[in-house]
Amino acid sequence: MIRPLTSLVAPLAALLALTACVAPGLPTAPEGATLLAPGEGPPDAVDGACYGKDVTPAVIETVTEQVLIQPPQIASDGAIIAPAVYKTDTRQRIVQDRQEFFFEVPCPDQMTPEFIASVQRALEVRGIYRGAITGEMDAKTRRAIRQFQLPGFNSDILTMDSARRLGLVAYDLPDLE
Repeated sequence: MIRPLTSLVAPLAALLALTACVAPGLPTAPEGATLLAPGEGPPDAVDGACYGKDVTPAVIETVTEQVLIQPPQIASDGAIIAPAVYKTDTRQRIVQDRQEFFFEVPCPDQMTPEFIASVQRALEVRGIYRGAITGEMDAKTRRAIRQFQLPGFNSDILTMDSARRLGLVAYDLPDLE
């Protein structure tokens, strides 16, 4: 069935209105990853640091097998008197447990348009970002962040480690005394 174009206008308008609800310039988390509020984080969180959290779901394996309940009854001439009786047994087992992974991120007060523009320039210099320097955490910027962080970390949330590797956040040097 072919639907008239006018029947698609209302859902499209609603979708566009919802996407406009995201404040420009603020980082957004990908599906599965979450930016935590300042002060939230892992048990060993550093005071004043901000964190993101990603959850890897458990991997569950379903095993189905036929279990022999009663063997076949066979006559002396080889004729089957009664066939074997089987029961289907299905069970699940956890192959890999669910995992929560916390990672340090720049705090919201650091994610200014100037900082985001610096992220865009740093990614552009590395040949990863190919967009306008807008100072907004848009889809192109998030894709470039994800590409920069791969293969080790698959997220479009900028980690503090990546910000340091981009030269945007200072490292704390150990005392050499």
